[in-house]
Amino acid sequence: MQTIDSSSVSPMPTFSDQPLQIGHRQFQSRLMTGTGKYDDFETMRQSIAASGCGIVTVAVRRVQTQAPGHQGLAEAIDWKQVWMLPNTAGCQTAEDAVRVARLGREMAKLLGQEDNNFIKLEVIPDSKYLLPDPMGTLTAAEQLVQEGFAVLPYINADPLLAKRLEEVGCVTVMPLGSPIGSGQGIQNAANIRIIIENASVPVVVDAGIGSPSEAAQAMEMGADAVLINTAIAQAKHPAMMATAMNQATVAGRLAYLSGRIPVKAYASASSPLTDRVTR
Repeated sequence: MQTIDSSSVSPMPTFSDQPLQIGHRQFQSRLMTGTGKYDDFETMRQSIAASGCGIVTVAVRRVQTQAPGHQGLAEAIDWKQVWMLPNTAGCQTAEDAVRVARLGREMAKLLGQEDNNFIKLEVIPDSKYLLPDPMGTLTAAEQLVQEGFAVLPYINADPLLAKRLEEVGCVTVMPLGSPIGSGQGIQNAANIRIIIENASVPVVVDAGIGSPSEAAQAMEMGADAVLINTAIAQAKHPAMMATAMNQATVAGRLAYLSGRIPVKAYASASSPLTDRVTR
């Protein structure tokens, strides 16, 4: 059997990427995860660790009210290891979202993140499809920015709304790929591409991603990050799926940075047509 001298093999190249910059913070991972829908805290902790994420979102209202499955949630995570992203899930009006955002900032302080002014803004009056209210989101975002929050708004894939939210001072825009928890994947690709093309703040694809291939797709499109919760928490093996989502996010980002070949309507031979053997 032929052997290969490993010393003669070129080492695998390494690639560096800029950290993800959101507000005043930098993050190495471009995968964000959540805390909902896990069977137990231990599974949640294992999955967060396996995901390699730097940001974990927490529903303020559910923690504050000790909703089933959320009792002790805030204390179940080592917040020295990950950055908390309080969210206003369950809020149906702008006024309610602003009030819950203030509670979220205090919660982060109590858990040791004194300089955490992040808030994932969700204003969702629709209980069936869980689609965000664009006007309520914009109204709440304007108020929260004035109060010093770093606002990460969850929105429909609306390029005009995304630009308006950026103009009022939001530090990201977070368009949905498809409805929350649906696992339908990216159903709004054309609009998300427009948002990415025109945004000067990070674009985070949030909601609807069900598989690693869909996470990679979002990153290949040029999204700066993805937020994935249900697809990990409800998988048969959540920690394994978290690892897969981590790797898919990295692969999609590298694919975007490397620059894919253009799509053609015809074939293009990979071997040269000159100096062919003719007989």
